[in-house]
Amino acid sequence: MKYLYTATFHPIEDGSGYYARVPDLPGCVTTGRDLQDAIKQISDAAAGWLVSAEDEGLNICPPTPQAQLRLADDALCSFIQVDTLAYRALTDTRSVRKNVSLPAWMASMADKRGINCSQVLQEGLKQRLELR
Repeated sequence: MKYLYTATFHPIEDGSGYYARVPDLPGCVTTGRDLQDAIKQISDAAAGWLVSAEDEGLNICPPTPQAQLRLADDALCSFIQVDTLAYRALTDTRSVRKNVSLPAWMASMADKRGINCSQVLQEGLKQRLELR
């Protein structure tokens, strides 16, 4: 699933970087050593937040338009785009055993030709899920 949210950034008082949050995702906060790092960190934090919410079946509120956000005078905003399918592909690399059914002749031919059915299935699913 793809999402687009506004992230806000506030300079840390001691000048050591930026505090970042996504106002529409409660508790989605982080810091970065500079603005570029803060954008990277909040994008990752939002992806983790959204993946967890999807997995738990939690309500994911739509993004608030930037004009409606209440911002401090020193705040900066940026849109961040999160693709939870891509995030899952990068972070959840554990293998899961699945039982699949194939016609006997197909399984036999694949074995004779040294074809790894698990690998072929993974490649086909990645293509079908548009992860390439």
